[in-house]
Amino acid sequence: MNEKNCKILAAKIRLETLKTIGSLGFGHAGGSMDLADLMAVLYGEVMHFDPKNPRWEDRDWLVLSKGHAGPVSYATLGLMGYYPMEEAYTLNKPHTKFPSHTDRKLTPGVDLTTGSLGQGISTAMGAALGNRIDGRDNRVFVVIGDGECDEGQVWEALHFAHAHKLDNIIVFVDNNGMQLDGASKDILDHGDLAKKVEGFGIHTQSIDGHDVTAIYNAIETAFATKGVPSAIVLNTIKGKGAIFAETKGDHSSQPKPEVWAEAIAVAEQALIDAQNA
Repeated sequence: MNEKNCKILAAKIRLETLKTIGSLGFGHAGGSMDLADLMAVLYGEVMHFDPKNPRWEDRDWLVLSKGHAGPVSYATLGLMGYYPMEEAYTLNKPHTKFPSHTDRKLTPGVDLTTGSLGQGISTAMGAALGNRIDGRDNRVFVVIGDGECDEGQVWEALHFAHAHKLDNIIVFVDNNGMQLDGASKDILDHGDLAKKVEGFGIHTQSIDGHDVTAIYNAIETAFATKGVPSAIVLNTIKGKGAIFAETKGDHSSQPKPEVWAEAIAVAEQALIDAQNA
């Protein structure tokens, strides 16, 4: 992999995610911003896709089960050429193609509609099984949140994946320690998430979710492990790169316009720093 290019792409994704959410003035910055490094690795180094043919049958799939993190997906897809980036700045506005939660019928490049937590991982398992039945060797990547793991459906999906030996799927757990109502450990403490996932027979790794090289290597290890599904727990900082969200782990932010402007300026400088590193 090209580590520098990945870091530059992650910085671009963070900047465009902020611009997308900031165009409305509020939104889910926390759980969107902390996924920028993962998205940079997936779309910059790993996934097979075609912006000119979003429904290409042999593409790799990305399912954002935590669908409220849609802005990071919209930023990434725009940067990849699925549509002009500026279109995503209509987030949540009338007649937009970019709703709060990802919708496959509205946004080019979105593979499955998600938003009701716990359901995206289940439909992702169906996609992985369906692709295998059809004889395709494409892969499915699904992202869930640690707060989403409060849902029993998540664990049913993992059990299903193990039972069907779905080694064509990777589950990423965005373990940022926070959810809507506070710290995840105070709402429903899962203890060691990696051990819990591993207990379902899933090949599990736990890494720094902001280290692009670690993410890439973990994905390579996952797909070299045959016969069992894989999961990668991404230990992240909620709101990473958003000055108003990172320090307090904001789930959904509504800062004043001048704060948005400052945050975007900081993200622009981060991009320049990445380019000059």
